[in-house]
Amino acid sequence: MIGRTVLIGILLGCAWPATGQEWQSREDWGKHFAAAGVTGTMAVLDERSSRRWVFDAKRAGTRFATASTFKLPHALFALDAGVVRDEFERIAWDGTRHPIPAWNGDQDLRSSMRNSTVWVYQDFARAIGLERELEYLQRLGYGNADASGELTEFWLNGTLRISAFEQIEFLRRLHRNALPFAVEHQRLVKDLAIVAAGRDWILRAKTGWGVRVEPQVGWWVGWVERPDGGVFFALNMETKGSADLPKREGIARQILREIGALPPE
Repeated sequence: MIGRTVLIGILLGCAWPATGQEWQSREDWGKHFAAAGVTGTMAVLDERSSRRWVFDAKRAGTRFATASTFKLPHALFALDAGVVRDEFERIAWDGTRHPIPAWNGDQDLRSSMRNSTVWVYQDFARAIGLERELEYLQRLGYGNADASGELTEFWLNGTLRISAFEQIEFLRRLHRNALPFAVEHQRLVKDLAIVAAGRDWILRAKTGWGVRVEPQVGWWVGWVERPDGGVFFALNMETKGSADLPKREGIARQILREIGALPPE
């Protein structure tokens, strides 16, 4: 059952989007977080019904480290800056061994998004430079637009932060090719984000794990495209280690199936 109606902006100190639109509380979604033994939030904007739902509105309006969800806008930055041409360009591995086997080899944009290859985007940051990174963040209005940490760490160590509500606004603009970047680059990044698809739906999403912040934060953000509208979502939760990571998608998929955005399991 939908509980109280939550009006955006009523809580002080939270990064709530100033849209004046209402988000309806879904306390029933809490059972999924409780069953997984984690604390978190899930926000959903369903264009099919023009409904906005949220579990734990205060947390959804609070900014957390972006972690690897930043790869979506960061790929746009790299494409715009000419650091990488397209999804076919080979990105050479320097031979440094990484704990994730998929990272130990040459990459391209598609594999780096699929495998969430951190070193690729650290190389992008070095090539783009701090001044231009800040310029892109401010142009985009992405979260707190703060890259004041180490050039290759600011999205990982918590300097750059974003809320679940802000994630959804960014995703909606990307879906509509409404970001201040070339349309062909936005279309490419959307293609890179495809996770699954069926006869009448496409799921585009990105994970994130803020392991260098305390408490750790896990993200799963994206949208499901349906013929009658998109269903945009952003989940974040506290994590205590890698064992918690499958819970991000697990909880979000349960909720998306409940509202008919994804087909039954």
